[in-house]
This record gives sequence, C-alpha cells and structure tokens, in this order.
Amino acid sequence: MKAMILAAGRGERMRPLTDVTPKPLLEVGGRALIEWHLQSLARAGFRELCINLSWLGAQIPARLGDGSRYGVSIHYSHEGPEPLETGGGIFRAMSWLGPGPFVVVNGDTWTDYDFARLPTLDEDALAALVLVANPPQHPRGDFVLARRAGGGSDVIAEPAEGVLRHTFSGIGVYRPDFFAGCSDGRFPMLPLFRRASAAGRLRGQLYEGQWHDVGTPPRLAALDERLAGGAIG
Repeated sequence: MKAMILAAGRGERMRPLTDVTPKPLLEVGGRALIEWHLQSLARAGFRELCINLSWLGAQIPARLGDGSRYGVSIHYSHEGPEPLETGGGIFRAMSWLGPGPFVVVNGDTWTDYDFARLPTLDEDALAALVLVANPPQHPRGDFVLARRAGGGSDVIAEPAEGVLRHTFSGIGVYRPDFFAGCSDGRFPMLPLFRRASAAGRLRGQLYEGQWHDVGTPPRLAALDERLAGGAIG
C-alpha cells in the first residue's frame, strides 16, 4: 500500500513562521513535523510515499531528498503556486497512488499513531477515517462513530445535534472510487465524506493516543516543550 503526506498548504494561522518555512518543516522535538510521519510510516512498513507541494514547496524536497535516508522512496506531486485543497491535492496524485487503497496523512500534525494498525476496508467501504478526541480548539468535533451490526464502525458525517462527535485526525485509508466523478482542480473533502457516509460506505476507528494539531505558534511551542522534556514521544 502506498501513502501520501499532505504538505501543500499555506499555514495562515502559523504566520509569521510559515512566511519563510512550509508548515510541515516546522520542528518539534528536534525534527520537522513531516519527518515524524516519514519515520512512523517507514516503521510500519510503508516504502512508497507521495508528498504534495505548493507553498514554499521547493524547501521540502531540498530537506527530504528522495527519502532514502528515512527508508522510503518519495514521489513529489507539484500543484503550482495555489494549493488544490485536500481533495484536489489527492486527486492530482491519483495516477501515482495506483489502483488499490492508499493512506493519506496530514503533514502538519504530530501523533504517536501506529500506522501498522490502520483500519481495514471491507468490500463495501470506500474509505476509513481515524478519529480522535476533540481538542480544546475544536470542541464540537467533526463526525460520529456508530457501531455496525456486523462489527466495526460507520462514520456519520452529518450527525444530529447533541450526539457525541470526534475529530478527524487527518489520517485516512481510501479507495480510488471514493473520488469517483471528481476532476483535476481545487476541491475539499467534506462533500465526498458526506456522500460516502450517506451511502453507508464510510468507516471509522477511534484512536485514544497522542495526537496534536499544531495549528498556531503557541501550540507548536507547547508540543516542542513537551517532547523536549520527555513528557510524550
């Protein structure tokens, strides 16, 4: 199975840090955020990775090279000066990702998630998302996990008010058919999640370990301090 790390975004909330450095190259615990993901994916047995590029994109291959020192081979997907959003970025790389299921990871998060334990796709599933507890900055969450009669969990993309939601971690497994009907260009993922959920073809897994959305400089600094102090990692 191939994997893709999303690294094309502008990182507006991280300015001024991202005025000169792409967000996935910001460092915590002595490593760039994206390097943590590369090493975790390599430990889980992934060898072929794609990284999409846009904002300050030349810095990423200059830092990571061909991936050989991390034990992987990196393919770079170039989006031009304007990022294509998550959906458009994945779709642009589809010809490389191939005909089978693939993994996508947000490059601007930090987690100790074991990628060897990714959710599997049953024959009816188009995608499976890894969800986490809602962080303080996102208390309402995104999706609901509902137990399936045959085992496992479905993701409900448009839950009723008052129902416990969880936050999408940015880690997901997808079949190419999840993107059926899409075309090259800029588009988000949420309509596709809603479509798969309405068809009963979106699965989920709740991860209760460490996951951090380092979306602002103070959150980045706090995570760096915890990693440096050995509190997590």
